Amino acid sequence: MTEKLRKKLLTALKLVVSAALIYFIFTKIDFDEVLQALKKSQPLYLMASILLFVLSKILSAFRLNLYFHQIGAKLSQKSNLVLYLLGMFYNLFLPGGIGGDAYKGYLIQKKYNTGTKKVVAVLLLDRLSGMLLIFVYACVLALLSEQSIFQNLQWPLALAIPLSIFAFWFAKKRFFSYTLPIFWKSLGYSALVQLAQLVCVWFILKSLAIHWNLVEYLFVFLVSSIVSVIPLTIGGIGSREVTFLYGAKWLGLNAGTSVGISFTFFLITALVSLSGIMYHFKKPKLEEVP
Repeated sequence: MTEKLRKKLLTALKLVVSAALIYFIFTKIDFDEVLQALKKSQPLYLMASILLFVLSKILSAFRLNLYFHQIGAKLSQKSNLVLYLLGMFYNLFLPGGIGGDAYKGYLIQKKYNTGTKKVVAVLLLDRLSGMLLIFVYACVLALLSEQSIFQNLQWPLALAIPLSIFAFWFAKKRFFSYTLPIFWKSLGYSALVQLAQLVCVWFILKSLAIHWNLVEYLFVFLVSSIVSVIPLTIGGIGSREVTFLYGAKWLGLNAGTSVGISFTFFLITALVSLSGIMYHFKKPKLEEVP
C-alpha cells in the first residue's frame, strides 16, 4: 500500500467515524434544543470567547518556540506564529494530508537540520505539556465540584497533581534532558494556555446564559479536550461532542446544552484555524531571531 493511498484511506475512515458519532449524538438529544440555545447566544460574550481562544493559541505558539530554541532552531516569534497558524489550518482542514505538526517538523528540520528525532520529540513534549495542565486543572475542578462522585476521591485527586508533574519532570530528565532547562517556563506557558481556554469556555457559558454547574461544565470540557486529541476523527469532530454528551449524563447536566457548548467551541476553533489558509497558498519564510 502506497503512502498516498494509506492517507486517503485514513481520511475516509476519520470521516466515517466523525459522521457516525455526529449521527449518534443526534439520536440522543433534541437538536432543536441545541439550535435554540445557539440562536439565543449573546454576541459580546462570544467575541470575548474568540479573543480568549486566540490568546490561548498565541501562548501555545510561544511555548512551542521555547522547545524549538532549545534544540537550536532560533525561529523568530513572528515566523513561529505564522507557522503555528498554518499548522492549525492543516490539522483541522487537511487531516488526511500533511498534518500541522508534521509540516512544522518538516520545515524546522529542513531549515535548521537539528535532527529528526529531536524535532519529533519537542513536538510531542509540547503536546504532553498541554495535556499535563489539562489534567491538573481537571483535578482542581473536580476538587472544587460538589458532585458526590468526586467526594470520595479528594485525596487521590489532590495527590495526582504533584505526582503527574513529577512524572513529567522525571521523564524529561531521563529521556529528554536537553529540554530540562525550560521545564518550568514551558509549564508556566501551559498553565496560561489552559487557563485562557477555560475562560474562553466560561464566556461561552455566559453567552448561552448558563449560570449553574459551571465547574462541572468546565470539567467536562477539559476531559473532552483530552479525548479530542486522539486522532480518530476529523479535527476532533464528534469525539468532543460524545464526551460532552456522556459527561453531561454522568454529572447530571443538560445534554443539549453540553453539546451546544461543544459545537460553539468547535466553530470558534474552525473560524480561527481557517484564517491560516492564506499561508497555505503563500508559504511562509522562516526567519531567525535578530
